[in-house]
Amino acid sequence: MSAQPLVTEVPFELPKGYVDGTGTLHRSGTMRLATAADEIYPLRDPRVQNWPAYLVVLLLARVVTRLGTLSEVNPGVVEGLFSADLAHLQDLYNRINGLSPRSVSTSCPGCGCVHEVEVPLLGG
Repeated sequence: MSAQPLVTEVPFELPKGYVDGTGTLHRSGTMRLATAADEIYPLRDPRVQNWPAYLVVLLLARVVTRLGTLSEVNPGVVEGLFSADLAHLQDLYNRINGLSPRSVSTSCPGCGCVHEVEVPLLGG
């Protein structure tokens, strides 16, 4: 019995798609597994130090290896994503890197029922 090879890149399809400066829509792409460096180096970036929420932009720009026919995926591309696409990539990042979603208990103000609600990990 042989061990299965490690899958280090995962294809994805964005729900909306990124529209570049020429109006071309890019939806298909590839994301690779994150390394320790991917999670550590952006923390030294002044944009993250001044605005911690920017970490998600830099992380995704490092791990999205292909998006449509773009020559590169940089922070500017990630900034230009629609919210649904950013959420999709955050979820994919968490899933392929084995991060478990956190949940919190909350109660409905109307009926008092207690519910478990997932809290996003990346940039959440």
